[in-house]
Amino acid sequence: MRRPKYFTPNEVSPHNKLDDLWVSYLGKVYDLTALMNEFKGNVLLKPIIECAGKDISHWFDPKTRDILTHVDPLSGCVKYYTPRGRFVHVPPPCPRTDWANDFGRPWWKDTQYEVGVLSVKTRWIRIINTLTSQEQGLEVCSEETLNEILQRYLRYNSHATSYTWKHNRVTLDMGKTLEENGIPDEDEVFSGGHMDRDLFSQSICLYFNDDLTEL
Repeated sequence: MRRPKYFTPNEVSPHNKLDDLWVSYLGKVYDLTALMNEFKGNVLLKPIIECAGKDISHWFDPKTRDILTHVDPLSGCVKYYTPRGRFVHVPPPCPRTDWANDFGRPWWKDTQYEVGVLSVKTRWIRIINTLTSQEQGLEVCSEETLNEILQRYLRYNSHATSYTWKHNRVTLDMGKTLEENGIPDEDEVFSGGHMDRDLFSQSICLYFNDDLTEL
């Protein structure tokens, strides 16, 4: 089975425009650009637009994965709780003849918008190219394998697949995560000790496969 694509919150946040709008909720990342186009100009988009690029998990009940509800003090009926204002696919507070409810699944339950998984915990690593002595700090998802981290690093070194990846001189298993490769996550230690993450984060050394000095 194909692994899901993981995203950091910092990767979601730039998608905060009408023509490129992402949100995350309940551990998943969603591209709602098509929804923006479908309802372009509709005032019911406003609460979503205000939270573009952000996590909106607090809008939902994690058990039902539906919008939070409350008992309306005036009617005594259970209704959706939308303190930022009613949004697309949320029914009006009172029955109306001009509201169509034949849209099928509401957008928050429609998997067509899903693009990946929001990382539960991100971490920083340093990748050191031993051939060129170049270093690159990289924020990665703790759930990613080294092969997936390599894909992130390709933007800085298009030949990254031609290197052997090592930590403390031990060749890493590219099909496993950092933790599974025995590389501990020390971000909280650095934060608590006011240490410079860029200087003390775990490092991975890349050795060019055709480098004769490795023999």
